[in-house]
Amino acid sequence: MERKSSSPMAPAFMVSAPGKVIVFGEHAAVYGKPAIAAAISLRSYLLVTTLSKSQRTVKLNFRDIGLNHTWKIDALPWHLFRQPPRKRFYYSSVNSLDPELLGAITPHAEAVSKDLPEKQRRIHIRSATAFLYLFLSLGSPESPGFIYTLRSTIPIGAGLGSSASVCVCLSAALLLQIRALTGPHPDQPPEEAEVQIERINRWAFVGELCIHGDPSGVDNAVSARGKAVVFQRNDSGLPSVTPLPTFPKLPLLLVNTQQPRSTATQVDKVRILKQFLPSMTELILHGIGQLATSALDLILSADGNDNPDTLERLGTLIRMNHGFLVSLGVSHPRLERIRELVDYADIGWTKLTGAGGGGCAITLFRPDVKDETIKELERKFAAEGFQEYETVLGGDGVGVLWPAVFRHGTGTGPDGEGGEEIDEEKFENAVDIQGIERLVGVEVQENKEGWKFWKRAI
Repeated sequence: MERKSSSPMAPAFMVSAPGKVIVFGEHAAVYGKPAIAAAISLRSYLLVTTLSKSQRTVKLNFRDIGLNHTWKIDALPWHLFRQPPRKRFYYSSVNSLDPELLGAITPHAEAVSKDLPEKQRRIHIRSATAFLYLFLSLGSPESPGFIYTLRSTIPIGAGLGSSASVCVCLSAALLLQIRALTGPHPDQPPEEAEVQIERINRWAFVGELCIHGDPSGVDNAVSARGKAVVFQRNDSGLPSVTPLPTFPKLPLLLVNTQQPRSTATQVDKVRILKQFLPSMTELILHGIGQLATSALDLILSADGNDNPDTLERLGTLIRMNHGFLVSLGVSHPRLERIRELVDYADIGWTKLTGAGGGGCAITLFRPDVKDETIKELERKFAAEGFQEYETVLGGDGVGVLWPAVFRHGTGTGPDGEGGEEIDEEKFENAVDIQGIERLVGVEVQENKEGWKFWKRAI
């Protein structure tokens, strides 16, 4: 018989975090109006495998973007990250990157994917930079080797917070590895859970700084916390972020136009319009802000998400928000085509989400929509080159599967006997979104003992 490989120092575990959509308030948020962003059930999943003591390497395997690189732990610039006054602790609040630390990891980040085209390689370098900055800030040169394998069901570059989701996963995994997090567990006080979530969120923001340079912090806040948040810029330019822990779970149709777009271009378009027609543009922006406020009042006062009248009013606000965005000139013919097809099928209320000019549209379903109607609409989307996803709006934030085993019943031993163990090979070879979700999906696996989430105070 073949000898079993030696047991690793710690069991493999997994963390997961959601993407996000802006439900109300795009563009008006740039000018100080409130906006609402909510988590979606499309998620990133990070499997962490501990290596034996003799393997002094750390491997980053982001399969879905083709990034696979291994660094020698002892060759990384630990001395800079660990010396005062630069040393940061797990409870530190880091709002900017240290240029010297960033410079020290740059050669290590730029060692990745040298055989790839420059555009793709730059994406890999930014991802590697975020990982190394977090790994060196939170890790230890004495730690064993690790493999970090990432899979994602979130479309990249579509304004759905894919990079923030990855950063939340990395942050949570590294904090778990140094035992800087407690829980999640059923009896955990909500106040303690809030501290844990905020710790994950702060370090995820550091990763976002590495990738985007000047992120708002909204994407990582939604991804870490789940449900939804209200964000609003103040005089300092930084947004205030208010959690909405009572935001209901709602079925949502997300359709990707697959039309590339630039956020900066669309923001500039509104800025120029505001210079050309200041009073009219301000009225539109004010109207978008008022819609967000009305939606917030409706959500906070609703008894549940199954009230047809509440859903109808929320849908009407969504439709009106889209009309305002069209008036600002930030829609696109492909977004309008999605809206036209949805309106014709009469399945719900549609608006663009994010900066516009392409990207995605969201549709809030009417109650009792027939499956055959949705299937027919899906065929039309596919025929015109759209990619659609049936998702859930307002789901859970960062979650943990420790160890990476799904239990099938009571009496399951700690070694995973009687459960389904998720190993690196099985995880890496899962095909497409459906394969990932069948294997490890947060929503799909709800009937099994597995994923646990920090429960926020309500």
